[in-house]
Amino acid sequence: MYKTKEIAALVGVHPNTVRIYEEWKYISYVPRSKNGYRMYSDLHLFQLKITRIAFRCEIVQGLIRAKARAIVEASGKEDFKQALEHALAYLSHLEREYNRALEAIELSEQWMSGMRPVSAQTYTRKEAAEVLNLSPEVLRNWERNGLITVPRLSNGSRAYTENEITRLKIIRTLRTAHYSMSAILRLMNTAEEIRGSDINIKKVLETPEDHEDIISVTDRLTYSLEEAMESAKELILLLIAKLGIEI
Repeated sequence: MYKTKEIAALVGVHPNTVRIYEEWKYISYVPRSKNGYRMYSDLHLFQLKITRIAFRCEIVQGLIRAKARAIVEASGKEDFKQALEHALAYLSHLEREYNRALEAIELSEQWMSGMRPVSAQTYTRKEAAEVLNLSPEVLRNWERNGLITVPRLSNGSRAYTENEITRLKIIRTLRTAHYSMSAILRLMNTAEEIRGSDINIKKVLETPEDHEDIISVTDRLTYSLEEAMESAKELILLLIAKLGIEI
């Protein structure tokens, strides 16, 4: 059995954090001793480790955070099989986001070097949203905020070309990295001014200039996603061991 300070020290958090995790049901019910002190077990220690690992990565926000929380909540209910399923889904999601980020970097480098897609195919807003795995409302919002201008056909209908799809993929990744609309617009406008230059887009995105107001770890999206994937793999191994599954 462990006291609050003891178990907090073992997982590297403040004792108040342990109490909060109990309140949020990230760990199982904690019995009290006769004098009212909380008495934690190895089960609670395991659940706390799961929580710490799941929330260790600084990019754990939005949908990514929701998926991490699902793992923690299942662990808190002692449903470790469900927690493992969530962890596997979490890793798959992170890998998709990582591949999208790498694609956006490659597209950005091509775009800024002056290369343009040659396909003549066009898309409606609904079709473009499906290609990007976004909702039409998101595209409408980005257009309203000036992030993209979509050409129109003679009948007034919007026609997204491969050029717009490329730009939207870049914007999507920047939004995943939690850049603000204004920051993305500034970056895109700046990119237009220096197109054709020899520039390392990955370095630019992950090392903002002093004048940029995007000062957070999410500016290092690919690095953060790599960290998150390592954490997800660690969670999977812990849960597999807990369940006694052979690999």
